[in-house]
Amino acid sequence: MKYNNPVVKGFYPDPSVCKVKDTYYLVCSSFQYFPGVPIFESKDLINWKQIGHCLTRRNQIQLEKINSSGGVFAPTIRYNDGRFYMVTTNDTTHQNFYVWTDDIHSEWSDPIFVDQGGIDPSLFFEDGKAYFMSNGADDEGVPGIVQCEIEIATGKKLSPSKTIWQGSGGRYLESPHLYKINGGYYLMAAEGGTEYGHMVTYARGKAPFGPFEGYAKNPVLTNRNLGGYEIQGVGHGDLIQDNDGNWWILHLGFRQIHKWFTFHHLGREVFLTPVKFGEDGWFTAGDQGTTTQTFELDYVDSDVIQDEKKCYSFENTSWDMEWCHLRFPVDENYQLEENQLTLKGTNVSLDQADSPTFLGIRQRDFNATISCDVSINSGEAGITIYMDENHHYDLAIRKSGDGYEAMERLNIGDIKSVENSVELQAVNKATLIIKASNLNYNFFFNIDGKEIALGQAQTRYLSSEVAGGFTGVLIGLYAYSKEGNNEAVFKEFHCEYQEVE
Repeated sequence: MKYNNPVVKGFYPDPSVCKVKDTYYLVCSSFQYFPGVPIFESKDLINWKQIGHCLTRRNQIQLEKINSSGGVFAPTIRYNDGRFYMVTTNDTTHQNFYVWTDDIHSEWSDPIFVDQGGIDPSLFFEDGKAYFMSNGADDEGVPGIVQCEIEIATGKKLSPSKTIWQGSGGRYLESPHLYKINGGYYLMAAEGGTEYGHMVTYARGKAPFGPFEGYAKNPVLTNRNLGGYEIQGVGHGDLIQDNDGNWWILHLGFRQIHKWFTFHHLGREVFLTPVKFGEDGWFTAGDQGTTTQTFELDYVDSDVIQDEKKCYSFENTSWDMEWCHLRFPVDENYQLEENQLTLKGTNVSLDQADSPTFLGIRQRDFNATISCDVSINSGEAGITIYMDENHHYDLAIRKSGDGYEAMERLNIGDIKSVENSVELQAVNKATLIIKASNLNYNFFFNIDGKEIALGQAQTRYLSSEVAGGFTGVLIGLYAYSKEGNNEAVFKEFHCEYQEVE
């Protein structure tokens, strides 16, 4: 079988996976976006379909007016005794909690909090006991991977928090996951920070609390030394065994905009890397410890075909699956129909850490043509290529005097610049078009079949290296009005991805 990485494209970081019978379930971080923690389903680990979110109610998570890259950090999904658990951190309130469901296609519970600090929490179940772990410091102040036993029904601690491993020496020890394999206990983690030094490391022991012996050749998986290679930042993974007994790591990584340009703007994505256990019980991963764009394996079912969706539209997406809001939406400002979106703009802008009228979908690849018919009665509305409140490119129609204009605005840090605008006179609608490549966004509008160029902007200024934070670019449809009373109608949205030769 041959497959290509990433297996889930776009801003879906910090993947965690579990298997129930012959089906795999995956969750990812969502930070300031709502609904929170997207859930995917797969039969083969390669083709993933989103089936919902874990956090769909406001009482489950505090997101109001949080800064970008706050909110929901690194989730873990586990299944035990017929019940799914998703455990995560609200980094804004510095609380670890979990929710549960008996039906993964339905609602999840209210949050259950655990009195242990750190981030990247995880659960491990064995013999009727539940163990909770995170990174941080234990009850004695010792830093590392910290674990306690909890009462799963209430989150109450049943044992002191104890540091069980301090990693292999890399900075930012995080992402702990514990497994029992062939009678031994394996503790996998990430080190090096979720940037270019990221890596997967692990240790093994004879009991859930250790002691743990680190793998002598740590890191087991990293791309940190691959200069001139598109895939970087490999780390933060979860180990899974497939239905045929093969082992894999689903983990994050990112794609640079060019092999020699160290910028990434699509966010951290989901990669799949094969794992092999040796006779000594230690495992190796990938191609000599690295993740590649393509893996071809002779021991995996060749009937599996990777099926990649190339076009996203109102018709073939679901408002409550692929689309999301910035923090909690003001529901009355959104009218969601099958082939049309109507937005009511407010005086909250995209530049604020608040809840502008915004509905976004992840950008999943470098090369794309994005288009949408937009009409307004006042104010401003259009398409934003959005990284955070300080870094976004806007292509919009707005009221200007007695008429309207199409305009391109760049927002890069403290610089807010309308680069170009064209008067539309009495016309209040146009087709807005953005043509994206790995290096640039090009902005156009179309009226009566005539395509007019407005300008160009480099992708690098929306990258994590420039903007900071942990998210990725979303393609957002938005409306704004200083008076808070405009209405915008969006039709014929398409985001079509092109192959690169």
